[in-house]
Amino acid sequence: MLDEILNELNSPQEVGELTSQIDIPSLPDISLEESTPKGKDIFSTHQRKAWDKSMEARCDFQYHLRLTRRASTNFITIWQKSVFGRTLTDIKGDDDMIPFFADSLVPVIQEMIGYHLHNGTWSIVTTPMRRHTTHNFASLIAERIADALQIPFYFDCARCRSKQRVGAVFDPHNIPREPNIIVFDDFVTTGSTLLAMKNLMREQGKSPFFIAGINNKLQ
Repeated sequence: MLDEILNELNSPQEVGELTSQIDIPSLPDISLEESTPKGKDIFSTHQRKAWDKSMEARCDFQYHLRLTRRASTNFITIWQKSVFGRTLTDIKGDDDMIPFFADSLVPVIQEMIGYHLHNGTWSIVTTPMRRHTTHNFASLIAERIADALQIPFYFDCARCRSKQRVGAVFDPHNIPREPNIIVFDDFVTTGSTLLAMKNLMREQGKSPFFIAGINNKLQ
C-alpha cells in the first residue's frame, strides 16, 4: 500500500500537475543590450560636469568667533560656512564686502594681540594669489586692516610653485622685515594653504599669527 502511494506522488503526471499551478512572477529584462544606449561605451571615462554654482559654499555672516586647528595649524575665524546665505563667488565680487571684512576683523586682532601693534614688530600679509592678481579680494582686505592697525602690509610676499592647494610649497618673494606676521586669508577650508605659509614663515625666522574671515567647513 505504501509503495503505491509513493509511486503516485513520484509519477510525472502528479509532478506536472503540481508545478503547473505555481505562478512564477516575470522578471524584468536586464539584458545589457537593451539597457545600454546603442553606440555608447559603458567603460568610457565620464567627462567632468560643469561647475554648479548652486552647490557652492555659502555664508550667512552670523558672528561665530572660533579657534580651529586644521592641517597642524591654528587659525581664528569670525564667520562659519552655512547652508543658506551668499555664495563665496558673490561675496568676492562685491566691493562693499572689503570694508565689511576689514572692519569686522580689526577689533578681533586687537583683542587677540593687543592694541599696540604699531610698535614696529608686526606686519600683515596674505596667502599667495592664485587667480586674481590685480584686484585680489584678500589683499584689498589686508591692506585696509593694515591701515586701521597702523602696521605695514607686504603685497605678494609668497608665491606658489603650483596651483594645487594640498601639499603646496611656497617660495619667498616679499618677506616682511618685522618678526611677527599676521597671515590673513579670506576663507579657509582644509588649512593646507596656511600650513604652507607657516612652513615658509618659520624658514624665514618669522612668527606667524593666522586669521581668516570664513571657516569654510560646517564643523
